[in-house]
Amino acid sequence: MEAPLETSARTSAHQAAAPPPPLFNFARYLFELNEARANKPAYIDDTHTLTYGELEQHARRCASALRTLGVHPEERVLLVMLDTVSLPVAFLGALYAGIVPVVANTLLTAADYTYMLTHSHARAVIASAALLPNVAQALESIDQDGCQLIGSQPEPSADAAPTTSLGAARFEDLLDAAPPALKGCANSGDDIAFWLYSSGSTGKPKGTVHTHANLYWTAELYGKPVLGIVESDVVFSAAKLFFAYGLGNALTFPLSVGATAILMAERPTADAIFARLVKHRPTVFCGVPTLYASMLVAPNLPARAEVAIRVCASAGEALPRDVGERFTAHFGAEILDGIGSTEMLHIFLSNRPGEVEYGTTGRPVPGYEVELRDEAGQPVPDGEVGDLYIKGPSAALMYWNNREKSRATFLGEWIRSGDKYRRLANGCYVYAGRSDDMLKVSGQYVSPVEVEMVLVEHPAVLEAAVVGVDHGGLVKTRAFVVLKREFAPSEILADELKAFVKERLAPHKYPRDIVFADDLPKTATGKIQRFKLREQS
Repeated sequence: MEAPLETSARTSAHQAAAPPPPLFNFARYLFELNEARANKPAYIDDTHTLTYGELEQHARRCASALRTLGVHPEERVLLVMLDTVSLPVAFLGALYAGIVPVVANTLLTAADYTYMLTHSHARAVIASAALLPNVAQALESIDQDGCQLIGSQPEPSADAAPTTSLGAARFEDLLDAAPPALKGCANSGDDIAFWLYSSGSTGKPKGTVHTHANLYWTAELYGKPVLGIVESDVVFSAAKLFFAYGLGNALTFPLSVGATAILMAERPTADAIFARLVKHRPTVFCGVPTLYASMLVAPNLPARAEVAIRVCASAGEALPRDVGERFTAHFGAEILDGIGSTEMLHIFLSNRPGEVEYGTTGRPVPGYEVELRDEAGQPVPDGEVGDLYIKGPSAALMYWNNREKSRATFLGEWIRSGDKYRRLANGCYVYAGRSDDMLKVSGQYVSPVEVEMVLVEHPAVLEAAVVGVDHGGLVKTRAFVVLKREFAPSEILADELKAFVKERLAPHKYPRDIVFADDLPKTATGKIQRFKLREQS
């Protein structure tokens, strides 16, 4: 009986999505949508299973508890939480109450949290027990101004200090004591719903402000028609919920169709991913290029028969052609490489099932418009590199309390992404790198990503990152290369890699220096931090 429904859902890509109603609270929308699925698992983490009915009840209790603590609609609550069932409860509970959850990276320092608490004027902070010491230290260093510390510790253990020892109320106790809120806040789709902080790779993190309708649009334009997610799917995102990409994968998309999501609190190593792929047999897997590459060379790579993956998504960096082709050859599932951003909330340019062209980022997602412009703001012809601009209904409102950056990024209906692309004659887009990473060598622009894509095609190379270094006032390219475990660094191999690039690209693009490294510095979302490599050069 399910097949016709699934077919209908997956072939709806060409149908225009209806806008949400004027009064629209995303949490309330999800709860009403899933009323008939009360007994179906919504989330499975390492220790708990939460049904749709329990998710709604716990979230409504969270809404009530936050209001009882004196947090009012439109005020902020900072969430510093690992990927467990408690995070969706806190996020949706805040939305339901009209309170604005600010989802924070869990890998930051106390100083980072101090900045976020001060910048957001959060009235409360909910932190997982393992992260409480950092957050408590951050609170001690500022004028708390009534900001309340809440620790999430579902099952207190002998290894972890109880939340009360750090002056924190226990999240689970607050939920038990609170009655479920009867009605969700009467928001409009354009009301502020939540914030996500940017990575801060070019300065202080920017508080990116999103609306209730933005969540809806990412599901309607990408999650359902492109990723093809349906009720019977089991979804596993290696990208964490604090990442815009992960929030869509593990919350917005599965809950919008009544699917089940797998959550993992620990770091996404290849072995940790394999354990969940085999145990829970997810049908949709969402990762980043560096993870896919490490999975393919890991000794414990599961056989195709051990997993149930039907489709994968990738974002964060460009997916190397070789990685995509080898992954599909092994597992039989395509990886839909795409690009999204914190400002657009999720993917707006993507490959699609049955139309994957590895080495490209595919075509614009229906509902979004994409333009490539030169430095004068004029369109560039096919084949030439230009700055990427996007227009679509999931765009953020602004960067909080940062008018200068907001004006530079949010240009009327358009957003300047900061990425460089070129469009092929067939309409597919090829990533050329971040605008501030482009190199000018011998008077000609060189895309570091283009060189990196060639290097990883060499059988000895696992990862590569290319930066520019100053040689007597001239810019030369230097490649940092991570080798596969069966290869050893040598001058002979370095010369071989230079020749390998020379054979495939214009002569001025090959790396003049090869530096072999054990690993590459990355953000929590898997993006290579080239600025750190430039500092080493």
